Amino acid sequence: MEKNHNGSHSLFNIEEIRRHALKSMRQGAVTGDYPLDIEKACQILNEALASEILCVLRYRHHAIVAKGINFPQVAAEFKEHAASEDKHVWAIAERIDQLGGDPDMNPATIAARSATEYGSSGDLIEMIREDLVAERIVIEVYRQMIDWFGHNDPTTRRLLEKILADEEEHANDLADLLVTASRKNLN
Repeated sequence: MEKNHNGSHSLFNIEEIRRHALKSMRQGAVTGDYPLDIEKACQILNEALASEILCVLRYRHHAIVAKGINFPQVAAEFKEHAASEDKHVWAIAERIDQLGGDPDMNPATIAARSATEYGSSGDLIEMIREDLVAERIVIEVYRQMIDWFGHNDPTTRRLLEKILADEEEHANDLADLLVTASRKNLN
């Protein structure tokens, strides 16, 4: 154990930590003890970012085209999910920036980096299915990401856990809508 400036014992040498912090200030939130490959962490998060951007676009498209269908709660649900996914976009982009990476929002590469697809259905039940499949995909992907970040990056892990909880809620909402819409046979 180290003695600190007032003579008590500590688990760490605060003077050494202070010197290191002053020397590496330009690295922002990333400290020398960050245990993961930062480039890989940013790559993983950029893949999540691409998936979230694509989800925003798909939900917004579905919210607009579903308005003409006599089932307004579905369009409202799509709009609500788009807003939630947009919050995920900003949170992930900010975390990439904190890690010293560049949030990749390039429209030309989003589809290639996304775990989900945009979809193309004009049929209400198919739209719900497309969104439900996408949510189920990102749920599994986020669980794997959470495992990868694990205890080595608790900030990113907690962010992804929060997003995962939202995605699970979206999947549940969509599963309920699918049952309701299928019963009403709104094709």
